[in-house]
Amino acid sequence: MTLVEKFRMGSIYTPPVVSQWDGPRGTLMLPHTLGGANWPGGFYDPQTKTLYIYAATNLFSLGLVNDPRRSDMNFIQGVAPKPETGSDERLQLNMAFQVRGIPAVKPPWGRITAINLNTGGIAWQVPHGETPDEVRNHPALTGVTIPRTGSIGRIGTLVTKTLLVAGDGVVFTTPSGRKGAMLRAYDKVTGREVGAVDLPAPQAGSPMTYMLDGRQHLVVATSGPGHSGELRAFRLPAALAAN
Repeated sequence: MTLVEKFRMGSIYTPPVVSQWDGPRGTLMLPHTLGGANWPGGFYDPQTKTLYIYAATNLFSLGLVNDPRRSDMNFIQGVAPKPETGSDERLQLNMAFQVRGIPAVKPPWGRITAINLNTGGIAWQVPHGETPDEVRNHPALTGVTIPRTGSIGRIGTLVTKTLLVAGDGVVFTTPSGRKGAMLRAYDKVTGREVGAVDLPAPQAGSPMTYMLDGRQHLVVATSGPGHSGELRAFRLPAALAAN
C-alpha cells in the first residue's frame, strides 16, 4: 500500500472528508493550511514593480471527526481513532507524510519568489532556509549531495534599494557546529544570496528598517523552542546606509 492510498486526493477546493481509520482518513492538501504564503505577507517594490514573497510546501491531511471529549460541535478537525486502541492518533497529522523521517514531497520546502507584476511572470525563485539537519544527516542520504532545500516557516520579507532581507524559519547546525538561524540578504534583481548574519532563533514576523542619525538599522523579531521572543537590531556600516 502506498503512503497516500488511505487519503482522498482531488483538484483544488476538494472538501475535507469525515475521517475513517480504514480510509479515507482525510483529504490531502498541498500546501498546508498554514501556507503557501501566510500572514507575514510579502513586499511590493514600486521601483521594480515586483512582489517578493515567501511560501512553504508542506503536505497536510484535513479530516473531520465527531469527538464530544473535545467539542460539542458535530464535526471538528481530526483523525479517526485507531480501532484496536481507540487512541486519538492526532500525531498522524504531522507524521503521516514522511518516508523514514524525510518529507514525502520534493523540495524546496521553503522558497522566496519574485513576481513581476507588469507581466505576471516569475523574475526569480530561490530556496530560502538551510536544509534541515534531519535531512542533511539522514543515514539513507549518506554520500548524497543535497542542494539547499529551504525550510518551512512563517517568513515576512523586507526590500531595500538593492536587497531583499529575510530570516530562516527553523534552526539548523551551521558549519561551525553552532545551532541557530540566519538573517539573509539577497540581490533583489537576481535572487543571489549576498550575505548573512547569525540569529539565535528563527525569524518570527517580518523585518523592518529605519534610519537613525544617518545610519540604517534592521530589526527582526526572533523566537523559538528554548528562546524567548525578542527584537534584534543590526546597524549597517555608514557606507552601506540606504542600500
